[in-house]
Amino acid sequence: MLVYGRNVALEVLKKPKNVQKVLLQDGFDDKKILALLEKSKIPVFIKPKKEIDHLAEGVHQGIILYVRDYQYYPLADVVNEDASFLVILDHLEDPHNFGAIIRTCEAAGVDGIIIPKDRQVQVNATVMKTSVGTLDTMKVSRVANLSSTIDYLKKNDFWVVGTALEDSVDYRSIDYSGKIALVIGNEGAGISELVRKKCDFIAKIPMYGTTNSLNASVASGIMIYEVIRNRK
Repeated sequence: MLVYGRNVALEVLKKPKNVQKVLLQDGFDDKKILALLEKSKIPVFIKPKKEIDHLAEGVHQGIILYVRDYQYYPLADVVNEDASFLVILDHLEDPHNFGAIIRTCEAAGVDGIIIPKDRQVQVNATVMKTSVGTLDTMKVSRVANLSSTIDYLKKNDFWVVGTALEDSVDYRSIDYSGKIALVIGNEGAGISELVRKKCDFIAKIPMYGTTNSLNASVASGIMIYEVIRNRK
């Protein structure tokens, strides 16, 4: 996949094992990135701005990295004996939300993320850019069926907490001290009915203004850090 932008390039090049080659715009002068490239011995090609513009679908800031496609982790590697906090994404569609959630999970020390194979945005260049290189240290597992995966998690002593506004309790009233799997729903439809029925708790974040919902990545950030706060 193609990844571009100086911030994400700086993070990815700190652990460059998956970078195959790099294109730099003629005159590129970021000293930190150039130093990392020299140290890494990754093949570098200087190209005119017009060619870089043609390859990138967004703001590239003069650098494009060719990175190997993300290798998803087997579920057993995510649900290991040390895992106690997982995040499940129930058919998210926006890669910016996905990338932001990955970044939050990594910052909070979440043990892994589980996503469905179908009708869910996958790890792509936009997700990689938005997550700012944190995919290198965040385990993401892709499964065929979320419902059966939740059953598997329950057999491994996880409590499953979904998020919705209806028929739910204040997110601050739940005991998160055990092994927790937090479910974040689709941006428009929320969590699916089948997944909802599998949850042990349905939590809501109270809305005090005129807005009746939060962006998925914002809501997940609030929920993730509430879980972390309860463990301190």
